[in-house]
Amino acid sequence: MKKTKILWAALLAGLTLVSVGVPIQAAPVEVMDSILAIVNDEVITRNELRERVTLALMQLERQGTKAPPRGDLERQLLDRMINDRVQVQHAKEIGVRVEEADLDRSIDRIAQDNKINVEELRTLLKKDGVPYEKFREDLRQQIIVSRLREKEVDDKIVITESEVDNLINNTQNQVEGAGEFDASHILVRLPENASPEQINIKRQRAEQALLQLKKGEEFKQIAATFSEAPDALQGGNMGWKDGERLPVIFFEALKSMKPGELSAVLRSPNGFHVLKLNDRRGGQAPVIVQQTHARHILIKASELVTDVEARARLAKLKERIENKTDFAELARSNSEDTSAAKGGELGWLSPGDTVPDFERAMDGLAVGQVSEAVRSPFGWHLIQVLERRSSDMSKESRRLSARKALHERKSDEALEEWVRQLRDRAFVEKHIDD
Repeated sequence: MKKTKILWAALLAGLTLVSVGVPIQAAPVEVMDSILAIVNDEVITRNELRERVTLALMQLERQGTKAPPRGDLERQLLDRMINDRVQVQHAKEIGVRVEEADLDRSIDRIAQDNKINVEELRTLLKKDGVPYEKFREDLRQQIIVSRLREKEVDDKIVITESEVDNLINNTQNQVEGAGEFDASHILVRLPENASPEQINIKRQRAEQALLQLKKGEEFKQIAATFSEAPDALQGGNMGWKDGERLPVIFFEALKSMKPGELSAVLRSPNGFHVLKLNDRRGGQAPVIVQQTHARHILIKASELVTDVEARARLAKLKERIENKTDFAELARSNSEDTSAAKGGELGWLSPGDTVPDFERAMDGLAVGQVSEAVRSPFGWHLIQVLERRSSDMSKESRRLSARKALHERKSDEALEEWVRQLRDRAFVEKHIDD
C-alpha cells in the first residue's frame, strides 16, 4: 500500500474535520436520539461519529497499531470533532473560505504526490470506501481551518529582537549542541480557568496513561486512547525537531533522556504531557541557505471586494506589467501591503519566511517571472522573483533561525490556548458518557 501512503496522510490529517454543519432546526424529531453533541446551532450525529471511527480504525490498522477500546476512541474523536466544528463555525463568521479552483489545485497536488492522476485518486478512494465528494469536502474544511489558524494565531505572534538575542545567547551551546529529537507525546488538555478538582482529574488521567506505558503498552495505542492532541491517531509522533524548536518544557525533559525512555508527567498552561524519546541525533545546522529576492502586489478580499474582483484586478495589473509598465510603480499605487511604499519589495526571503501558499508559488517562478494571482491568508498576490542566491550561514541567518524557532514555540502554545478559548466560548452539550 505504499502508493496510498501520502493520500491517506492527507485524508487522515483532516480526519476529525467535520463536513457542513447540520443546523439544529433541520434535524427531524424522529432522529433526535442520534444526536451526540450540540455545538452552538449545529449538531454532531452518531452517523458522523461512526464514519470517523471507521476511518480511524482503518488508519490504525494500516499503521499496525492495536486499536484502543471503542468507547475510548469514540470519546476522543467526538471531542476532536467538537474542537474542529467550533473552528469551522468561527471561520464562517469571519469569512474564511476556499474557492473551487483552490480545492482543485490541492487535490491535484495530492494526486501528484502519489504519482497518479485525479481519476486514479478517485479509484483508490472508492476502493477504500471513501466517497470522492466526502474526501473533497473534508479537504475543504481542512484547508479552511489551516487558513483560520494562520490568520488567528500565526499572524498575531510577535517576536521581539530582544527575544531573538536572548535565545541565541542562552542556547548557543546548550541547545545548538543538543542536535535533533524524534519524540512522541500525549496531551491531556486542561479547560480554561480549571478548578482544582478538574486539574486533579486531568493529572490522574495523564498518570494513568504513563502507568500503562510503563507496563509495556504500545505508545501509539495509548496516544490514540488518551491524547487530545491533533496527532493522537498518528501515535502522537512529532517527527524530528531541532532542540531549539521544541517548547522549553519538552527540551528540558528530552535533553537528559535516552532513546526509548519516557518522561514524567509534565505540566504546561494547556494541560499535562507525557513524552517518549524515540531517537536523537547530533544534527548540524545547514551551511548553505537558498534565498529568494522577491516583490509583490497584494489585493485583499473583503465585504466590498470579492475574490473574483481581486483576481480580476491583479490580472489587469499583470497585463500592464507584461506591456512594460513598471512593477514597482504599480505596487506603490495598488498594493494593500506595507511593502507598497517600497514598490512591493520583500527583500531576501529564506525558506519559511512566508506562508506556504506564497512560498510554493514563489519557488515555482523563474527569475524575472511574474506569477498568476496567488491566494494566501492575507489576500491575493502577484509575485515577481528578482534574484536567487545561495548564502553561507551567517549571523543574520542565525537570527532568522532563532526567530523561526521562537515563532514555532509560540505558535504551538498559542494554538492550544486559542482552540481552548474558542471552545470555552461556544455552547457545547454532549449527549455521550464521559
